[in-house]
Amino acid sequence: MKNIAVIGSGYWGKNLVRNFHELGVLKTICDLNESTLKEFQDKYPQVHVTTSFQEVLDDEEIKGIVIATPAVLHYKMGKDALENGKDVFVEKPLSLNLSEAKDLIRISEKNNCILMVGHILHYHPAVIKLKELIQEGYLGKIQYIYSNRLNLGKFRTEENILWSFAPHDVSIILMLLGEMPSNISSHAGTYLNKDVADVTLTTMDFSSGVKSHIFVSWLHPYKEQKLVIVGSQRMAVFNDMSENKLIIYPHKIDWVDRVPVPHLKDPEPVKTKSAEPLKEECKHFLNCIKTREKPKTDGNEGYNVLQILQASQLSLENNAKNINLKEKSYFVHQSSIIDEPCEIGNETKIWHFSHILSGSKIGKNCNIGQNVMIGPDVTIGNNVKVQNNVSIYKGVQIEDDVFLGPSMVFTNVINPRSFISRKDEFKKTIVKKGATIGANATIICGNNIGKYALVGAGAVVTEDIPDYAIVLGNPARISNWTCECGLKLEFNDDLAECECGKKYQITDNKVVNL
Repeated sequence: MKNIAVIGSGYWGKNLVRNFHELGVLKTICDLNESTLKEFQDKYPQVHVTTSFQEVLDDEEIKGIVIATPAVLHYKMGKDALENGKDVFVEKPLSLNLSEAKDLIRISEKNNCILMVGHILHYHPAVIKLKELIQEGYLGKIQYIYSNRLNLGKFRTEENILWSFAPHDVSIILMLLGEMPSNISSHAGTYLNKDVADVTLTTMDFSSGVKSHIFVSWLHPYKEQKLVIVGSQRMAVFNDMSENKLIIYPHKIDWVDRVPVPHLKDPEPVKTKSAEPLKEECKHFLNCIKTREKPKTDGNEGYNVLQILQASQLSLENNAKNINLKEKSYFVHQSSIIDEPCEIGNETKIWHFSHILSGSKIGKNCNIGQNVMIGPDVTIGNNVKVQNNVSIYKGVQIEDDVFLGPSMVFTNVINPRSFISRKDEFKKTIVKKGATIGANATIICGNNIGKYALVGAGAVVTEDIPDYAIVLGNPARISNWTCECGLKLEFNDDLAECECGKKYQITDNKVVNL
């Protein structure tokens, strides 16, 4: 059945077009270059061509979308495809930043869609065989790995050599070792275009004791794609430019009078399956669509590679500074306590004398003030501000962009008694996106706060608060309505326009953003 669409049919996309066509599953080619589409139409007359990505998304017969566009488009196109229920194969890198990559993984899991990243060397027969030899212990203890990926061109300006060449080598080293590095540093040389590195040397240290380096350049006199693995018993070379792709060197090192003496032995070519790696990769994607099994190079594998690339880029931008990947990406004051396991997002700050209980999840860019207690098993979104002296108990859920004022109070049981356990009677309270709760306000459990609502200081909430409502008093009652920006709305004939330009309509005591 023809159920695959390839988006982008240029430098690398044309190879994906060829392979999926040869596998008999290519239905559509989508590209903005009409002359390119005309060439494909002449070559593959039974394949549909279009310049409209939306047309591809709307085609119910298309089950899998293959994205081979420039990297800057990977996130948006991948997201659109996944949200339309399509399985996605995206060429490397998965995206250009970690938050976008995490979002793609989340959407794929939510919609039960396949998300696969084009790290082609995972499907190379020689690399597969190399992995088997390492797992069997044939090379002994792995001590050092290095890779060279060198060529003259293709020069780029939208990405540097690190992002263009190194993802494949990063991916393979992580796969062979089965671990993430603890430290990374990266050096660069820039010669052709300002601020675009043409040569990089990235070193990685692993907790197991393995060290590695990746040397990539598009300013090299000849093409080279070589990976060298040094083991305690044997050495191996994967050379993708050689007829013998995988060679074992059974050299031995003897110690004579406490001096290491090498004994060179003849190289041993390793016989591997003859197959085109790209075709094997395409077959794997089709099999994942059919069986719903997780791809070898799924979104999480792509995320790990992206972590290495971003850390390497950070090192480049800071004069080859050593980047410790084991360091937390958030700040916790030394007086605060974090009970593992829990999740805390990037750039979140947790200040003095606070306590995060196990099972809690706090998003990125949050600010948790002094003497705050969160958990257990509480979920807090992104960009949330929790002021001093606030306790957020189990049963409370905080969405993105919420502000919780100083000393405001949540409850989680209607009729508490110190001598009666009511842990099975916790009532759920949701504070929706963008809401603000003022200082010393109290939220009685089981009542939800609508999005962008504003609860006044000292108010006591005893019922659900609608979106955009301003509530005051004890018990809290609606006194007015607020814009997303926080300004009070003035309605005329059920319509209001804020100074910020947003427009609203009120119907049956409910406000909607137009």
